[in-house]
Amino acid sequence: MMRNEVLHGYLIHHRKYRERSHIVHLFTQEHGRVDGILRQTPPPQYQPITLQASGKSELKNFSKLEILNQPIFFYGDAFFSGFYLNEVILRLCPLEEAMPETFAQYHITLQHLQNLAEHSQADLFLRQILRQFEHALLEELGYPLDYQHDAHQHEISANQSYQFQLSDGFIPVAHHSPATLLGKQILSMAHYEKGMDFSSEQLQLLAKLYRQMISSLLGDRPLKSRQLWIQNSQSKMAKH
Repeated sequence: MMRNEVLHGYLIHHRKYRERSHIVHLFTQEHGRVDGILRQTPPPQYQPITLQASGKSELKNFSKLEILNQPIFFYGDAFFSGFYLNEVILRLCPLEEAMPETFAQYHITLQHLQNLAEHSQADLFLRQILRQFEHALLEELGYPLDYQHDAHQHEISANQSYQFQLSDGFIPVAHHSPATLLGKQILSMAHYEKGMDFSSEQLQLLAKLYRQMISSLLGDRPLKSRQLWIQNSQSKMAKH
């Protein structure tokens, strides 16, 4: 139960509810994802907010909304990335369960996205910050990976090919294919230090690995943000 509890966080998603209200989904520092009814215009996305929450049910009553900082606008890849972050949080984060590591990484990622266009290696930088967010999210959801042992608790071998399964881990296979991972790639993550940038080899591994993990957790409903991103990339290529 919450009684006029002050929450700090971000609007993730909203939809109209009755004539003058909205059902809003927040990602908060105090309780992770919190859902509720807001009887006023919802705040912009990607901007820090504070508000008060009351109620016993899963749908709280929100009041005393305050928007912090100046408006934030994302364009191009930053826009699709922001949409992706919010959709993943909405779909995967449990209701009213604090996720401090993910919240901190979300806040940092939004700051990075604001400066994306000014970055000299924008594409590499974007992959870096998205993988760092996914790393925090998946670990906090309870899916940390053992990069030193396979599904049978044998040590990962550098030249062996592995298939990844969310429930089992890395399973050795006889033949290498685009769907498999090389042991040396997996081992490259074994000594990763939190907060550091990933190497190009690690980024290559994690792009394949995290996409598979997130897809498994999402089930049959693919991400809208990913579909839009792909469509946008294809239309850009068609123009050139």
